[in-house]
Amino acid sequence: MSYEIEKTEGEWRAQLSPQEYHVLREAGTERPFVGEYTDTKTVGVYSCRACGSELFSSETKFESHCGWPSYYAPLAEDRVQYIEDTTMGMRRVEVRCARCGGHLGHVFEGEGYETPTDQRYCINSISLTLRPAE
Repeated sequence: MSYEIEKTEGEWRAQLSPQEYHVLREAGTERPFVGEYTDTKTVGVYSCRACGSELFSSETKFESHCGWPSYYAPLAEDRVQYIEDTTMGMRRVEVRCARCGGHLGHVFEGEGYETPTDQRYCINSISLTLRPAE
């Protein structure tokens, strides 16, 4: 796949910390309940830590108690990319940044959360940067 922002693995390694690289470029997962934004209530916009693309709004963030920040929708559908993920013996939908291909997390449906979309975008904090509203 091609993305608007493409860098060599060496360039990504130079830009990102080892933990950021593992999640964003190798589709890793940070441990639950340790992420910087898991319990954040700050109003603002969450951007891709790798490329700065604005992805999620605090307006769609909700408490799912799953250990990672959860949102019920991205800012716009063209901001994210969906990839079928059959690792771990189940079918999941991986969510990536559409601008740079960075792994963000997964999206789940039909879990019974009282949200407008019945979706939970379960996103790694380390994949994001919060820009507080002014």
